[in-house]
Amino acid sequence: MTINDYIYPPSLLNDINIEISEGFQIRPLAAHDFGNGFIQLLSQLTVVGEVSSKEVLKRFKTMVSMDPLSYYITVIEDIATQKIVGSATLVIELKFIHGVGCRGRIEDVVVDKEKRGLGLAKSLNQTLVSLAKNLGVYKLSLECKDALIPFYEKFGYKKDEGNNFLVQRFD
Repeated sequence: MTINDYIYPPSLLNDINIEISEGFQIRPLAAHDFGNGFIQLLSQLTVVGEVSSKEVLKRFKTMVSMDPLSYYITVIEDIATQKIVGSATLVIELKFIHGVGCRGRIEDVVVDKEKRGLGLAKSLNQTLVSLAKNLGVYKLSLECKDALIPFYEKFGYKKDEGNNFLVQRFD
């Protein structure tokens, strides 16, 4: 595979000490992962909708071509089956504040229901936190359901007292 087959350069993970269960590897999302269960995995998190392979690859190419890169979709592959069993996204927002800094957001964290309890979400989180630090974000946030707050607090996330998360849905 070439570097253009990945959502971001795999070399960005070289300086990160990745701890992961044996038999799995963490890496950037690759174009061929759409045939290895990536979309099906996302459907365990939320509604994906009816999307064609053509639409998915078009979106992938759009994300890859952004300058600067904004989407750092990181996956866990089961080495034996080559199936994608975990995924999380680091989104980088460019800002005018904080010295024209960057803010990071962790989104779309999901581990295959058959692989939960193996520490894979922890591995994804540690990898994306390190990647965010390496990319120079001034703040990293994560939105989650109330039931998951204690899980994410184990990794250093805190409620930002006085701030709330509001949403408008258009689907």
